Amino acid sequence: MPPLLKLNNIGKIFSTPQGREVSALEDVNIEVEDGEFISLIGPTGCGKTTLLRIIAGLETASAGEIAIQDNQTGASSPLCTLVFQQYSLFPWLNVIENTAFPLEMRGIPRRSRIKMAEEYLELVGLAGVENAKPYELSGGMQQRAAIARALAYDAKILLMDEPFGALDERTRHRLQDTLLEIWRKKKKTIIFVTHNIDEAVYLAGKIFIMASEPGRLVEDITISIPRPRNRLSEEFTNLHLKIRNFLEKAA
Repeated sequence: MPPLLKLNNIGKIFSTPQGREVSALEDVNIEVEDGEFISLIGPTGCGKTTLLRIIAGLETASAGEIAIQDNQTGASSPLCTLVFQQYSLFPWLNVIENTAFPLEMRGIPRRSRIKMAEEYLELVGLAGVENAKPYELSGGMQQRAAIARALAYDAKILLMDEPFGALDERTRHRLQDTLLEIWRKKKKTIIFVTHNIDEAVYLAGKIFIMASEPGRLVEDITISIPRPRNRLSEEFTNLHLKIRNFLEKAA
């Protein structure tokens, strides 16, 4: 079977206000199988977020092509949904209304979409706060709600742009475990951008390491450490160090 997602020689050039062209991405080639958990990691400015936005259809590549299930994507990809570091919840809607919003946009009747939203909220551990407004929730709870809303789109590919970057370490670790449980239950394909080596090693089955100027892939590592992973194990520590060495060379 062909890969679920294939990036062929993706490039992206931006023009500055001064008329100078900047190469943000160059010759990026990635294949992602259905159900894989992929992490993109690299220094600031290496094009990780730009690449994610191109996959999501929010940016247009200057070169190359994207194939999802052998279909070329156009300006947008209905098979993808994107979770940002900022929670992006609608402040005037409560939690269940935020979660049900994409279901409403798909024309699903109210009773059905509320029931489905309740199931997603239970999955992310937010049962009981359905009627709360976003400002009444902690940062971790807001991100759980954002993940529930993304799941409601029921896209095959869940794109996540440093979703836990603004959270404290304890909350981050809890949400990492929540995300892994969702991945196991829903069999989603996840592409996860992070600066955090520990997070990438804990979550992903494969890590793509990027370098900057221009943004490009310099290494990919398949992780064979069984789950659940012990951050204090020798395997984990050695892989963490290996990736750090790659990143230092890529900076």
